[in-house]
Amino acid sequence: MNTPSNKDETIVLSPKEAHRREMILYGPQVKTICTLALPLVFYSSLSQIFQLIDTIIAARMSANVVSTVSFISQIETMLFAIGSGLSVGGSIIISRTYGAGNMQKVRSQISTLFFLALAIGMLLLTITIPFASPFLKLFHMPKDLLKKGTIYFILTIIGLIFQFINTMYLAIEKSRGNTKIIMWCNILVMSIKTLLNFLIIALKNAAVISIDTAMLMLPGSTITAHATLAAIAIINLTSKRNPFRLNIKLCSFSKTFMYPLSSLSIPIFLEKFVFAFGKVIVNSMCASMGSSVVGALGVSNRLGGLCTNPPSGFQDAESGLISQNIGNNNIKRALGIFYRTLLINLGIALVLFVITGIFKKDIVAIFAKGDIAFAAEIDKIYTYERLATILISINASVMGLLYGFGKTRISMILNAARLFVFRIPPLFLLMRFTTLGVTAVGLAMLISNCMVGITSGIVAIFFIKKYRT
Repeated sequence: MNTPSNKDETIVLSPKEAHRREMILYGPQVKTICTLALPLVFYSSLSQIFQLIDTIIAARMSANVVSTVSFISQIETMLFAIGSGLSVGGSIIISRTYGAGNMQKVRSQISTLFFLALAIGMLLLTITIPFASPFLKLFHMPKDLLKKGTIYFILTIIGLIFQFINTMYLAIEKSRGNTKIIMWCNILVMSIKTLLNFLIIALKNAAVISIDTAMLMLPGSTITAHATLAAIAIINLTSKRNPFRLNIKLCSFSKTFMYPLSSLSIPIFLEKFVFAFGKVIVNSMCASMGSSVVGALGVSNRLGGLCTNPPSGFQDAESGLISQNIGNNNIKRALGIFYRTLLINLGIALVLFVITGIFKKDIVAIFAKGDIAFAAEIDKIYTYERLATILISINASVMGLLYGFGKTRISMILNAARLFVFRIPPLFLLMRFTTLGVTAVGLAMLISNCMVGITSGIVAIFFIKKYRT
């Protein structure tokens, strides 16, 4: 059978991309890690700041609004796990092929991944929207939040299709080590979204729109921001100047591609889906204490992200670097990248732990909007959640190691245990057999984050021992 002529095109890397690939495979490790990771860390940290601004904007409306946003954001994360699984699994495969130097195969894999994700995203859209209200009832969304929450949820789901496109595009760039474009693209999204959100709050303050209308406009700003990036992504991915441009004729749904993609992506999907599903369960349990507790937990999670997001940026770079070096048959260098990333993440976590401790009360006050009871709920949760900062940085580094080596089933088990072994049972026991109230939520967060950090460290020791022998 003759192959399409497109497959015979010679793919020539630009001098800049060829230099970057050389650095990834043979350059100084710390310099290489920082060069690729810092744009992701900058984006990750800036992303958390923008998310905090979004939460502040929601909090300025009412505690009910921030509770609605927090509740639905976990369900959104759960559904978006499909795209996340495909993007991580696809990125691992593409990175290895890229590291091995088979550029024609890279182009075929990129086209296959993109069109597969687009089809799945459209399918998810058509299945979910008609059942939005029953879906929220299934997860025990508080009745006082349900009516407006259903509309908010539908708008959020519409935005998922653009996020699917963007996630695949950024995964493709990450697999080639092009982390700067990931940073700039996400800064664009966050800037558009935040500017529109400020406009919404200004209209609400001027009494041009009601609080309910303002809340429902928030996902509209997200749709606009992601649609803008999606347009840019499609232009870039179809440009003749892009050596890896999309071509539907190059899609290969053969067993040699689909089986590795499935074996890598399905565990990641399950990991992220189950983890988000577990957080929805936690939100449902917290809702029994009152709608504001759901919001307080959401705020605490955002604040926790101030410390955990920078290590996550290094984790993203670490997994790509490890994958490419495995593709180049250099296991020793791949493990060296893990060791150095771990040390960097521990240092970052320690510094941020100290800073957030010093300014904790001031930060909490920003979100409480003068509501003393709401501030107390946030403080009771976040006081304990932040104590696991250093151990969570270990977990982030180990996840990068496991993703890079393609051990996604192990990472899935770890994250499932984090929720269903280390968090939900302790929360249930504390709520059932103690009178701690909201403090029980913070303690459950502390227990789960500490335990998953310790467990990840143990897994890493045995994993490294296996590959060094």
